[in-house]
Amino acid sequence: MMMRSTALVIACVISLTAPASAQKAEIEAINTKWIELFNKGDFSGVASLYSTDATAFPPGSAMVHGRAAIEAMWKGMADQVGDPKLTTVDVKPLSPSAAREIGTFTLKTKGPTPQEVTGKYVVVWEKVGNDWKLTTDIWNDGK
Repeated sequence: MMMRSTALVIACVISLTAPASAQKAEIEAINTKWIELFNKGDFSGVASLYSTDATAFPPGSAMVHGRAAIEAMWKGMADQVGDPKLTTVDVKPLSPSAAREIGTFTLKTKGPTPQEVTGKYVVVWEKVGNDWKLTTDIWNDGK
């Protein structure tokens, strides 16, 4: 009986951690794609990684709703910053079709004296069809 209970607990733990690691790997791959698109100046491509009803919360600014507005936001930000790097710290599955990611970022300001900026972010991801999409995106500078 004890062996059976132990096996059941192990099976439950594996079933809970397997989706989390799969979600994390998929999300990290999308983050890599986001960086590639941003660096190429493909802000329509960046916006396509967001759900149609996504909301972004840029620091010190109003909320930005929807893909078209998010595309314009990133295009405007690219005039001021570049070379983004994202590091996923944790992905927490919220359901089979939702996850919360926390992470850190670095980027460089543009201009005569470029500065490195570091910060942190939280993204709520939503599975739309077979694709993970950013649905809520908030970030700010500092550690």
